[in-house]
Amino acid sequence: MRSDLLAATAELVDIPSVSRHESALADHVAAALAGCAWLRIERLGDNVVASTSLGRERRIVVAGHLDTVPPNGNEAARVEGETLWGIGSADMKGGLAVMLDLARSLEAPTSDVSWCFYAREEVNRAEGGLLEIFDQRPDWLSGDAAILCEPTNGVVEAGCQGTTRAVVHMGGVRAHSARPWTGRNAIHRLAPVLDRVAAWSGRVVVLDGCEYKEQLQAVDVSGGVAGNVVPDAAQITLNHRFAPDRDTKAVRQFFHGLLDDVMDQEKGDRIEFVDEGNGAPPGLGHPVLANLLAASGAPARAKLGWTDVATFYARGIPAANFGPGDPLLAHGPDEHVERAALERVRDTLASVLSS
Repeated sequence: MRSDLLAATAELVDIPSVSRHESALADHVAAALAGCAWLRIERLGDNVVASTSLGRERRIVVAGHLDTVPPNGNEAARVEGETLWGIGSADMKGGLAVMLDLARSLEAPTSDVSWCFYAREEVNRAEGGLLEIFDQRPDWLSGDAAILCEPTNGVVEAGCQGTTRAVVHMGGVRAHSARPWTGRNAIHRLAPVLDRVAAWSGRVVVLDGCEYKEQLQAVDVSGGVAGNVVPDAAQITLNHRFAPDRDTKAVRQFFHGLLDDVMDQEKGDRIEFVDEGNGAPPGLGHPVLANLLAASGAPARAKLGWTDVATFYARGIPAANFGPGDPLLAHGPDEHVERAALERVRDTLASVLSS
């Protein structure tokens, strides 16, 4: 039976699942699927995978992450009319509610389906639950194509951007702040780096009709010793979201080309790459993803951001993002999702999995 998706999403929102604390929600998911005789349920830590074994010619993986970012006064679900407010309502407990509804109602899909509910997507990629499954039980995720129920407002968001986080370290020499000429201020030496970042005009890359707009942002600055000391070290963290026509090796070269001439290794300057991940091209030529695009009734657009579509792509499985909720609301205090969006995504996925 079809469930009330707004109420089901509210129930999930009220189960706290901040990254690294997903056990209660994983328990809920496993219990909700336990009565489905057509599903084989497997669990690895806080990851739950439920699969059909109907002997179909094709297998589709439908995946969604259990975790949320920390709440910001929105930890409790609040329903107003046809709208649900609360942490994770868009990213991505609405998608999880759709997945649970379909897993419990589609006893005989025309493709075999593996429903993957995984942990720790909102933290460093190396901790991701999807990687944990691929590393330890890759057979659970074997498939011809994958759909991630990330929030996309019911539009197919194809592929995803790559991401690189780099820390630029600048050296200096300590001195009394009343006599700064006897030292060298490392914080001041960050100025040309910030100028380069702010002046960077960006790249726009179009792949399969999807426009990937690259971004480069300073996301953290640190440095300083005391209120009367010229600092001898300072750091600025930069985040670059890049189109999937480049890889992390090319992006390292980009950083060095942008900044090397305003840095001096002899003064202790260096670039440290602390988190890197390739993106994924659109892949809309695959029959499953082409069918999803047609069923969605709207043109595809690029995924501006990194998602686990890239994790599937790196393992030879084409994937796309498709789920309820506005991605622009993700992680914000006004995060919410509409009943109509939940039902539209459920109906579209049901059509894809039953055709």
